[in-house]
Amino acid sequence: MATGGYTTEDGGRLNIYAIEPKVYVDDSQQFGFNEYAEKLNGRLAMIGFVSAVLFEAVTGHGIVTWLVNL
Repeated sequence: MATGGYTTEDGGRLNIYAIEPKVYVDDSQQFGFNEYAEKLNGRLAMIGFVSAVLFEAVTGHGIVTWLVNL
């Protein structure tokens, strides 16, 4: 029971502990480090790594060597 901004126990005694706010989950898109951004960055990194390995397997040269000898 809340009275005048204070919480009382069942025995009518004043509760000295803070009233905890209600917790909610915000599912809207956010900027910065969030789960969606981390998954996307990881997937792009995997695609880039596999592409570099395939490029080296096909040409016989690494990316840096190929770029230097253009």
